[in-house]
Amino acid sequence: MGQEKRRLQEIILEKSYRQGTFTLTSGRTSDFYVDGKQTTLDAEGSYLCGKLIYDIIRQNPQAIGAVGGMTLGADPLVTAASLVSFLEKNPIPAFIVRKEAKGHGTGAYIEGQSNIPAGSYVALLEDVVTTGGTLLKVIERVEAQGYKVGLVITVVDRQEGGAEVLAAAGYPLKAIFTRKELLR
Repeated sequence: MGQEKRRLQEIILEKSYRQGTFTLTSGRTSDFYVDGKQTTLDAEGSYLCGKLIYDIIRQNPQAIGAVGGMTLGADPLVTAASLVSFLEKNPIPAFIVRKEAKGHGTGAYIEGQSNIPAGSYVALLEDVVTTGGTLLKVIERVEAQGYKVGLVITVVDRQEGGAEVLAAAGYPLKAIFTRKELLR
């Protein structure tokens, strides 16, 4: 494990990881919770997430034209990854997918769309994946706008079926950490 990944692990375990009884977005209960935003909204945590996500994007054989995800969990991640890409002299624009269509103006689900080249391959980001349900919604909305999902990345894969659901739909999940790696 590289130094940046090891440091991110420390930050996640310190700021985001909790043990107890929790109800997840999926409705399931769990004996642990990862509040990803406590890490992704931390200055160092945000940078490290952005850097490690950008490293995954750079290794992808398909060029990625934008990074995006569902508000609110993905907002700091897409900003961090886009900012790191700029610092690395390979700027990749960010976009946000709304939970509900905009009630005024364009009525769009996607913010930042004018920065994304038509027909681009995009990377979708999420802080924590459990069942993959949120990402399937995002994929549907993004592809309905004519983009192709070329990469799906999460900071933490809880290893509770999300990766398998996404893979079955044709979208392999890349994780900075699986639950097993995070808790080593």
